[in-house]
Amino acid sequence: MTMNLRQYREIIALAAPIAGIQFAQVALTSTDLLMMGLIGVQAVAAGGLALLLYNQLRTMCVGMVTGLGNLIAAAIGRGEKRTGSADLDEAAREEIRDLLRAALLVATVAGVGAGALLVVLSHLLPLLGQDAAVIALAKPIMLALAPGLLPMLWLNVLRQFAVGMRRAGSLLMVTLVSIAVNALLNAAFIYGWLGLPQLGLAGIGLATSVVNLWTFLIYLRTVLRDQKLNALIALNGWCAKRETVARLAKMGTPIALTYGSEAAITSIATVFMGTFGPVVLAASNIVNQLAYIVYQLNIGLSHGSSILVSRAKGKGEMGEIGAIAARSLTVSFAVMTLVAMAYVAVPDAVLRPFLGRDADPAVLAAATGLLWFAIAHQYFKGAQNICIGLLRGLGNTKAGLTNTLIGYWLIGIPAMGACGYWLGWASHGIWFGLCLGFAVTSLLLGRRFVVDLQAVLKPLRNGEPADESADEPAKARLVSR
Repeated sequence: MTMNLRQYREIIALAAPIAGIQFAQVALTSTDLLMMGLIGVQAVAAGGLALLLYNQLRTMCVGMVTGLGNLIAAAIGRGEKRTGSADLDEAAREEIRDLLRAALLVATVAGVGAGALLVVLSHLLPLLGQDAAVIALAKPIMLALAPGLLPMLWLNVLRQFAVGMRRAGSLLMVTLVSIAVNALLNAAFIYGWLGLPQLGLAGIGLATSVVNLWTFLIYLRTVLRDQKLNALIALNGWCAKRETVARLAKMGTPIALTYGSEAAITSIATVFMGTFGPVVLAASNIVNQLAYIVYQLNIGLSHGSSILVSRAKGKGEMGEIGAIAARSLTVSFAVMTLVAMAYVAVPDAVLRPFLGRDADPAVLAAATGLLWFAIAHQYFKGAQNICIGLLRGLGNTKAGLTNTLIGYWLIGIPAMGACGYWLGWASHGIWFGLCLGFAVTSLLLGRRFVVDLQAVLKPLRNGEPADESADEPAKARLVSR
């Protein structure tokens, strides 16, 4: 029993700081939206459009370097196995430095490319059928947001480095402080405080880029002060080995496309909901924001369990992988159940903070009905994300992409259209289709994890040594069948 509690604490200790960072980043975005509201309705429309495009590119770029934490954890596991202790040999140390160099180079290339694409998109907004006034406001903020992609990605490389080393806790305080700095800079650029130019909506984009750079520099300083991290840090990305860069890019590409696909299905659902009127759209946005907030816990559990699986695999402790998966899903389902009970027992208390003092009764009624779908949404989407992390820990990043393409694009989106319009279920039909897409994806990914885990454990059952070469760049990786 004591060992069980200790193992649960290990997952929670690794997942909690990551989830905390995610919660803080949600607060950062919410601050931007609140400040846009101070300017006016058109600013909210234009700024929301700019942030949607920015976040789509940001999410995909982050996916390109997400695998770094797993590769570092696996290298540590192999090093600990060779030394028979928590001390790393020089081979493991150099492998970690090489991975960090490669990740910084990949992040730089991805950031420059995404920034250039955001600039191009700002000039193509008229082709998307947007209002001229919205375009006039959106273009400057998109130009101001573009440079901030680079430091944001460099920060994520350092984040994955720290997570892989199981020293992620220091990131939370940095992100929390950045929220206050972001709010101050937003106001300063909007109104021209402290002698700064009065930039209006574009100032919010500039503030975001400045905060991204500030956060990266502050966290870099924190990493350099950590003796364990400082001993392994290598910032000369231009010296990265070509094969390591190719290895990281090959691992990151399907993760980036998976993240992009997940963001796209939610955007499509929002567009569908808008066709049923502003009341339904407002209710859906509120419930979706609730689900998004709760989802951050599952992101933390996904990253935490993924790192533990990579480390166990690197050490050759294959029998631990199934237990790690079970503990992660248990923690997730326990919290999801508590949240579901709150939705059912006190829906008004859950929803009213998003509706203000004079809540529209129609919006409140519509959102209360959608909370039932939010319960299913949180279970299915959470399980799916944890399974993606577990598979990434095993070295399989392709399954997330292939199975989300099936679940989202072949099942979920057609089901939204069929249930929402053809069957006449309206807003409930859209959410049913969305939940169905996540449910199918979670089942497919769960099955894929079981199959891949059985393949890893099979040599052990036959009395053969475990395959320790699966993480080497020249060796075949587990792929979706």
